[in-house]
Amino acid sequence: MSITHEAYRVSAAQRRAGARPGLLRRIRDHRADYLYILPALGVIILVIGYPVCYTIYLSFFNTPPSLAMADKIFVGFDNYIRILTSESFHRVTMNTMVWTVFSTFFAFVMGFAAALMLNREFIGRGILRGTLLVPYVISAVAAAYVWRWLYHSDFGVIGASLVALGLADGQVVFLDDIDRVMPSLIVVNVWKEFPFVMIMMLAGLQTVPDQLHRAAMVDGAGPWDRFWHITVPHLKGVSLVTILLLVVQNLNSFAIPWVMTGGGPAGASDIWITAIYQLAFGRIRFGIASAYSVILFVVMMSLGYFYVRALTQGDDRGHG
Repeated sequence: MSITHEAYRVSAAQRRAGARPGLLRRIRDHRADYLYILPALGVIILVIGYPVCYTIYLSFFNTPPSLAMADKIFVGFDNYIRILTSESFHRVTMNTMVWTVFSTFFAFVMGFAAALMLNREFIGRGILRGTLLVPYVISAVAAAYVWRWLYHSDFGVIGASLVALGLADGQVVFLDDIDRVMPSLIVVNVWKEFPFVMIMMLAGLQTVPDQLHRAAMVDGAGPWDRFWHITVPHLKGVSLVTILLLVVQNLNSFAIPWVMTGGGPAGASDIWITAIYQLAFGRIRFGIASAYSVILFVVMMSLGYFYVRALTQGDDRGHG
């Protein structure tokens, strides 16, 4: 029994020696290295840390509809309770989920399809690649104004084209219809975002070993089998990172819904970020807007955790 116990102790010691050191231990071991990035950390704490802490602090107060912060009243978690139990929060949350899920899904599918197309050699590939990047490099505000005119019920090109093609009988209302406004905005958002997915997935496709495809072809694998069993597994990491970035970007997307509709009509296109803006700068209620922002911040931090995990997954395996 003593020999077995001693062998177990040696094995446990070896596992601890080969395990990846904890965060605090790594910071302690490399504490001298942090002196080089101390100025950058100071700037980050000043520019990001202070506003975040002050927003959390302000979320526990009821502020009057004015800029006089001295008149604020401490209410504890009352702002959070009011937000989470209000019907408007549930409606805005549903709009946000629809906006985020469908924008992310269709942007990823379109971007992935474009990347697969551009990964092949054909005449004019460089011109097509540059053309498809145009939506991504255009300012979101400029794109929103252009699309707002395209969707215009009286002078819009899209509505006039539908009428000319016989797909619509008369005036087509997009942005002023509560049932059509969100799909219309999602179309614009997908158009704006899919080039980003195309760039990310095209970079990932360059890392797929061509030898595996050739070996699979020799074994009789068809195009779909090679895509599903070779390409997709190699793109798992970059796909996860891309989707997480899209989700974060869509949750923070402000320019397109605000410029095109302002959250209307009747709140049909109101999402978290526009609701926070209206509370803070429309109704001048900084306390409840800060509580709303903290809720969004918690969601973002949760997504950030998974994003960092996705980025460091290879490092964790290497230290396992």
